Amino acid sequence: MTTREYDDELQSEQQHVSDLYRRLDAERARVRESYAAALRSPIDKKDGGTLVQRDSEVRALAMEMRRLDVADTGLCFGRLDAVSGERSYIGRIGIFDADDDYEPLLTDWRAPAARPFYTATGANPENMRRRRQFHSRGRQVVDFTDEILGRPDGSERGGTGDAALLAAVNAPRGDGMRDIVATIQAEQDEIIRLDHPGVLVIEGGPGTGKTVVALHRVAYLLYTQRRRIENHGVLVVGPNSAFLTHIGRVLPSLGETDVVFMTAGDLVPGLHVTADDTPHATRLKGSLQILDVLAAAIADRQRVPAHPILVELTDVTVRIDAETAQWAIEEARGSGLPHNEARAKFVEIVTYVLTERAIARIGRGWLTREDRQAWENLRSDLLAELAANETFTAAVDELWPILTPESLLASLFSSAERLAAAGADAALLRSQGDPWTVSDVPLLDELVDLLGPDEPVDDAAERERRAEAQYAEGVLDMMVSREDLMSDEDHLLATDLLYAEDLAERFVERDTRELAERAAGDRDWTYRHVVVDEAQELSEMDWRVLMRRCPSRSFTAVGDLAQRRSVGGATSWDSMLEPYVPGRWVYRSLSVNYRTPAEIMAVAADLLAEFAPGVQPPDSVRSTGVRPWSKSVTENELPSAIAEFVRAEAERDGTSVVIGPPGVPGTVPPSKTKGLEFDAVLVVEPGRILDQGPRGAAELYVALTRATQRLGVLHSGPLPRALGRLEGKDADARI
Repeated sequence: MTTREYDDELQSEQQHVSDLYRRLDAERARVRESYAAALRSPIDKKDGGTLVQRDSEVRALAMEMRRLDVADTGLCFGRLDAVSGERSYIGRIGIFDADDDYEPLLTDWRAPAARPFYTATGANPENMRRRRQFHSRGRQVVDFTDEILGRPDGSERGGTGDAALLAAVNAPRGDGMRDIVATIQAEQDEIIRLDHPGVLVIEGGPGTGKTVVALHRVAYLLYTQRRRIENHGVLVVGPNSAFLTHIGRVLPSLGETDVVFMTAGDLVPGLHVTADDTPHATRLKGSLQILDVLAAAIADRQRVPAHPILVELTDVTVRIDAETAQWAIEEARGSGLPHNEARAKFVEIVTYVLTERAIARIGRGWLTREDRQAWENLRSDLLAELAANETFTAAVDELWPILTPESLLASLFSSAERLAAAGADAALLRSQGDPWTVSDVPLLDELVDLLGPDEPVDDAAERERRAEAQYAEGVLDMMVSREDLMSDEDHLLATDLLYAEDLAERFVERDTRELAERAAGDRDWTYRHVVVDEAQELSEMDWRVLMRRCPSRSFTAVGDLAQRRSVGGATSWDSMLEPYVPGRWVYRSLSVNYRTPAEIMAVAADLLAEFAPGVQPPDSVRSTGVRPWSKSVTENELPSAIAEFVRAEAERDGTSVVIGPPGVPGTVPPSKTKGLEFDAVLVVEPGRILDQGPRGAAELYVALTRATQRLGVLHSGPLPRALGRLEGKDADARI
């Protein structure tokens, strides 16, 4: 293609893209006008359904506006030319020509017709002749590259298919992860579009794009299964808040907003937990064996009295003895109900025994079974008296107390005696008032089901509902109190059409929050799909929580067993998933590293060979020619050396981070950088990171593989042997 031909072709492509933007702007204006009209539309106050319909229409139009707004950036990024001569333009959304039988002018990247754009190769062109990738700035097409698929006919010169990819991976990093719709690779596309209804495990080493692939898979599932998913949403679970912020813009940039982002410490509404346990406590709490401890801890609170409890009534004194309490406990447990709900059965048995004993004593000599009315009257009086008796109420609270997850777990972990009674390891003991840890969250969630609802809370809600109904009844009374209406037999009154409960229901405050906000605040909300990033860190108990959140068992689990730092995490995918989804999970791996240059990955691979010799590191797709370095400093020189690195990187484009062990000022721990990437990384005191418990090597591996361009290491102690490949800097050399 000559320069003149190229310029003409570029101008032609610009005209097509400009036409797409004109159509996008017109559609956006139409949707905004419809949105404004929907907000202004009148509402029939007598028909509650009108408001619901209006709100539904407004939400749908708002979602469509967001979809059109995000499409503005990189609307069209490529073109496919088929062997037949047909051309297809590929972009973020689909645009159709309403005047030409809705012929596609732009094909959504998720549509089946767009798949060859990502999967066609020279060896397998899939009936495609050319793949063209646009390079745009705003709405301007500034360049394009062609890849000729199959065998060129000699009249065209094709470029490589790596130009757009290498431009993307070499670009400086911004504040968050970017979508990759224009540069999805074939192995990634196969995973994104995989048709599997169960659990999909995506494993890949650092920089293989497993996280962004999982997010694009969510966008694909929402495109192909929107009716199944959209009313329940998608949950994305990540390792920390910084990571969730980092990835948070990817799905909105693809037009998808009905997604909830959480860490494992957020899975119980009202809690945001970040503290960690000791490794031993983490292992104990993460194991399914803790379920026996929780069950025993609940049973320990269901007690028989050490001595009979005397309950004084008006005409007789009765007692709750060990035999009565034991019978009541067995019956309550046998009901199969959660603890708080089974309390009613316990009270029923104890009440039955006490009333029978009281009737026998009071009625001795004059009351017989044949005198049913007197018998029932006496029973009724005794039941009322017992219900109001403070001693009886206190006894029930002592023998079968109402428990909350927080109160039970806090009292268990702060008492050596209760831990021993529950058969728990003494290592779980901690001080009263200590904050919750991430490992406590699945236990609290489990206890919600084991304990059942907190009756006083439910009773308060019921009292509030009755009060609303009583107020509404008063309103209705006023509506029918006019004499002129009361005297007209043929006149319809308000009470002929409406009950007080109905009127109260009309004025209940409706939840108008977006789906993501409603789902995040509702412990019983169930999602249609769940993405778990850094899935190797989740314990058996964590997975129980997530399985409850997604009864359909539709998951995308992303991880790398070699990067596991939690002692309670997965040692294999099979052992973790098979108990929950036997035969319903599949495994896919990613082998190409798009983030880490070959020079840096070689250093990380040496470390990997030492602590996980059976794991193959991913192959880097690029080399920068910049060698990672190390520099030995004294402890006193360490702060100034860190400051020098920070100053130097501040003068460059992109992002940087200093990673180090706890206690080193100016550094962040490796665990807080999981899943993140930076142009430049400085790792401080790698030897001390290695010495941090049984998973110290995995922590250091994470730290070394965060860099996309430059890596440096500062150490005041000996440099770990595995890092011997690093280029040493002289003591007086600048960083």
